[in-house]
Amino acid sequence: MIPRIIGAVLLALPAMAQQVTFYRDVLPILQNRCQECHRQGQMAPMAFSTYPQTRPWAKAIREAVRTGKMPPWFADPCCGKFSNDRSLSASERDTLAKWADSGAQQGRESDAPPPKVWPEGWNIGTSNKGPDAVIDMPRAFRVPKAGAVEYQYFIVPTGFQQDRWVQSVEVRPSERKVVHHAVVYIREPGDTWTRGPTKADILAVYAPGSAPDVYPEGMAKLIKAGSDLVFEVHYTPSGKAVDDRIKVGMVFAAKPPAKRVLTLQMDNEKFLIPAGERDFRISVWGTLPNDALLLGFFPHMHLRGTGFEYTRIRDNGLPETLLRVMPYDFYWQLYYRLAEPMPLKKGTRLNWIATYDNSAANPRNPDPTADVRYGHQSWDEMMVGFFDVAVDASIDKPAFFVR
Repeated sequence: MIPRIIGAVLLALPAMAQQVTFYRDVLPILQNRCQECHRQGQMAPMAFSTYPQTRPWAKAIREAVRTGKMPPWFADPCCGKFSNDRSLSASERDTLAKWADSGAQQGRESDAPPPKVWPEGWNIGTSNKGPDAVIDMPRAFRVPKAGAVEYQYFIVPTGFQQDRWVQSVEVRPSERKVVHHAVVYIREPGDTWTRGPTKADILAVYAPGSAPDVYPEGMAKLIKAGSDLVFEVHYTPSGKAVDDRIKVGMVFAAKPPAKRVLTLQMDNEKFLIPAGERDFRISVWGTLPNDALLLGFFPHMHLRGTGFEYTRIRDNGLPETLLRVMPYDFYWQLYYRLAEPMPLKKGTRLNWIATYDNSAANPRNPDPTADVRYGHQSWDEMMVGFFDVAVDASIDKPAFFVR
């Protein structure tokens, strides 16, 4: 009898060794891939910080990672490598699936990795301090429960008594559901403009799903002493009147950097997307006015957008795809940060290509019977390809465009 018991125990050992548990196997994945959004006070509707919080969602997590719905990442692996790639490895997906399939076991708490400590309410800054500076809109804006809301502009003095180099920046609405997007511009001393369009440099862009901007070591954005921030905000009512007040958090570089980061854009405002078109293409091209290091991309379209491609034309005349976003998701507008900055020569031809589905096959299409043109509202369309470059710290945006 005893040998049989010993044999059964030995046979069970491999299965026990393979048992996937929350603390040993799942929590490290959640910390590295999910908790940026899935924790208290962030954009996700549920937190995945503890076992009791996560256990009820085990099967939903399995399905979300199996279908590729989560974590959100839409860069085609064909082209480019990105430092903020959120996609899971095959091993990570397999671990999460096995955990759900085997009963979502808790395991031993002693197997847990050290807790990941986040700044209070922020994704930037140190855990005990958060951002170095936080600037709010001067007042909350009442978003009505229905109707179209024109762009709103809020001007806020920074109060900076000296030039500040910004290493990372995060935009946080208080009511994310009603913020279609927000652009925070830097209005330098002596400028008096109060609303766009403007050629002023952009500090940050917020859209649904956006993460903070974090620049490589030795690169930062400049806010001159005495500058203002201008918040350009597009609100979309959600059926309930709410008050929104946006904050911008900044972490300053420890010393003046060698490179200044500029946010550029190429966009097309002259288009018409015919009703019923399932695969309509819009493009825009331009040439780089001066040498620069390419850092990353942020494509922006509305509800009919399905794909966005950034390309450059090589010296031999052939196109090279730098980023292909497929599919594009209006509710997860992501920034794609290159793993290694890419040197671009003066005169490099750049070409952005966007695709749209204006047919009834697109479940998010506001009206498949309507021809669509450029416009600010969600039922209109946009085609904007933002991209960040780094240049010598002494070069500002106007100087960069001098050919």
